[in-house]
Amino acid sequence: MGADRTELKKGKTMALYEHVFLARQDLSPQQVEALVEQYKGVIEAGGGTVGRVESWGQKSLAYRIQKNRKAYFTLMDIDAPAEAVKEVERQMGLSEDVLRFMTIRVEAHEEGPSAMMQRRDDRNERGPRRDRDDRGPRRDRDDRGPRRERDTNEGDE
Repeated sequence: MGADRTELKKGKTMALYEHVFLARQDLSPQQVEALVEQYKGVIEAGGGTVGRVESWGQKSLAYRIQKNRKAYFTLMDIDAPAEAVKEVERQMGLSEDVLRFMTIRVEAHEEGPSAMMQRRDDRNERGPRRDRDDRGPRRDRDDRGPRRERDTNEGDE
């Protein structure tokens, strides 16, 4: 057996998965956490375990999905038999709160934060934006010279 599988007593093998799902934007963060706990229960009932769970927060979508422009993104590292993963996917497909989901089988789970969390940390370390530091202070519009008078006779000809 490879390093990515664990042998169970009943002869079933467990594989490692990364599972990402998108929850509706109108849910509260507590409701999203309740969804995570519900799906963790399904995995554990199927004989698997859920390792790292990362909430990536609410992000804008590239296009509307079921009239939603934003969604809560959540990553779960799963070590479970295929039947347990299929059951979670079945339940997510039936749930109105889950817009999309994707499960990928991996050789090994990443250690430390995911790439999405690292990007969020990098943004904070860059410091404040230099939003147009090269410009001087903005002048009032009154600093301009007086407007010239329009010639009213030009349009009559």
